[in-house]
Amino acid sequence: MNPVSVIVIARDEERNIAACLESVAWAAQVIVVVDDRSTDATAELARKSGADVYVRPWLGYAGMKSAALQHASHEWVLWLDADERVLPELAREIDTVLATSPPETAFRVARRAYFLGKWIRHCGWYPGHVTRLFRKSHARFSSSAVHEHLEVDGPIGTLRNDLLHFTDDDLEHYFEKLNRYTSLAAQELVEAGRRVRARDLLLRPWAIFVKMYVLRGGFLDGTHGYLLSRLSAAYVLTKYAKAWQSQRDAGTGS
Repeated sequence: MNPVSVIVIARDEERNIAACLESVAWAAQVIVVVDDRSTDATAELARKSGADVYVRPWLGYAGMKSAALQHASHEWVLWLDADERVLPELAREIDTVLATSPPETAFRVARRAYFLGKWIRHCGWYPGHVTRLFRKSHARFSSSAVHEHLEVDGPIGTLRNDLLHFTDDDLEHYFEKLNRYTSLAAQELVEAGRRVRARDLLLRPWAIFVKMYVLRGGFLDGTHGYLLSRLSAAYVLTKYAKAWQSQRDAGTGS
């Protein structure tokens, strides 16, 4: 295999980390940066899998990934979340592509996301391309508090094979993430000076439901598509409600 460094950040991911790292056992270097508030066996399991493990105070999602990137010893880096898996077909494709010394500085990949145990083919989730394989010298993580992404200098190619994403296997996990992510997203709205109005609370949640369930075919995913679309609407409502509350408490909201 051509040398690739894999970076993963994790907090309380003992149910996912071993399978994630097993799927990249072919990599020349695997780095796991663990938040120091983890209370489970994430770090221990990662070390047993052969990864280089670093424990850091929480720096935000982008900050933690930037910290992981500092330890990457190879030019080509693959970024994964702990709940993602690299199929053998994708691993072989990565090796084949890198062997050609490609002119691209990064590659995007389609994510096959599983929600409550089902592959969501619609709702705008698939193919849902994300840029994950990149030259270390030509990329950086955005400063977004949530849903951070790579900022890449140069052309971006597309890989053919999918990356697996086991996003939420139960609703308890979904709501834990919803609470955490909506707080960060609301903070971004407030810091950007975005004033939340009644129409944001009334219209935006319905707009996302219609977009996902109707326009993007979520109804074709059955009950799972309906639940995901409704829960995504709840996410949007919660985000704007939290921002409204922050602005009200600061005396800047209505």
